[in-house]
Amino acid sequence: MAKTIWKFPLDIEDRVRIPLPAGAQLLSVQMQGETPCLWALVDPAAEKEMRYIDVYGTGHEMPDKPGRYISTFQMMGGRLVFHAFETV
Repeated sequence: MAKTIWKFPLDIEDRVRIPLPAGAQLLSVQMQGETPCLWALVDPAAEKEMRYIDVYGTGHEMPDKPGRYISTFQMMGGRLVFHAFETV
């Protein structure tokens, strides 16, 4: 089956759990209106697996190995800046 890009709205929490089709490629996290969203390239027919996104604010403490960087996104007109990483 052909792959497609899906959008997943995110809650702003330290760790976000998202059920994604297995093997999904995480592309970006950006704001859409007032909602932060994750975009991923997925195989819609694949079984779901839980993936974990950790979100850190600029200046906040982070682990030495935060995971795979996805992207940086801003809220409230740039007053809040967050950085999203996938963790295993």
